[in-house]
Amino acid sequence: MTQFYHLNLNMAEEDYMSDSFINVQEDIRPGVPMLRQVREARRKEEKLQEANLKNRQKSLKEEERERRDIGLKNALGCENKGFALLQKMGYKSGQALGKSGDGIVEPIPLNVKTGKSGIGHESLLKRKAEEKLENYRRKVHTRNQDEEKAAEQFRMRLKNKQDEMKLEGDLRRSQRACQQLDTQKSIQVPREAWYWLRPEEETEKEEEEDKEQGEDEYTSEDLSVLEKLQILTSYLREEHLYCIWCGTAYEDKEDLSLNCPGPTSADHD
Repeated sequence: MTQFYHLNLNMAEEDYMSDSFINVQEDIRPGVPMLRQVREARRKEEKLQEANLKNRQKSLKEEERERRDIGLKNALGCENKGFALLQKMGYKSGQALGKSGDGIVEPIPLNVKTGKSGIGHESLLKRKAEEKLENYRRKVHTRNQDEEKAAEQFRMRLKNKQDEMKLEGDLRRSQRACQQLDTQKSIQVPREAWYWLRPEEETEKEEEEDKEQGEDEYTSEDLSVLEKLQILTSYLREEHLYCIWCGTAYEDKEDLSLNCPGPTSADHD
């Protein structure tokens, strides 16, 4: 009897513990998790309403565009007051406008503006784009002109340098020829110091002496290379009947004038 009583008591305790566990699991009180669920449900509902509103607006725009396209495709009838007035004045469907019938046949097309910019904004953008393109072309043209000018100046400097080097070479050649021909005639001292080609040491020494004498006195440095060449070639032709361009010493003045093209390098080109 005692054992049976303890067995029933244990079973009663187990049932009580099981019922307590179930009651704890099912006891949901309002709190933070509940509020979070409510906010989430409300947010989903707002998104759904917003999506429905956008779909509705989109459908309204599509319907408006369809109605407009249908209206533009259909020809005007007698119920239109403007068309009725035209018919009273003798207009027939498909006929060109104007007294002489040289006007437009189709109505002016309708350009629907969908953007938010004001009237004339597109033409302003187009004008700015054209101005920008024109400025770019002007800059490119100016840059090309500057490059061509710089290239031309470089060619001129190069040509001048080459011409100067050629003149200096012709002068040295004339000086060597003058020294040789003067020596053959037993001339010990040149008419001018620069008529003969001298060693560099003597040239530097003479330049120092010229500086000590002062700048007021006449020196060969006052003459350019071209002037020296003209003077020296004239001396060679008159004194020795020699032309450096021909490389020939002629027998007399008549032979020189008949067979030599001229006293300059250009005459021999």
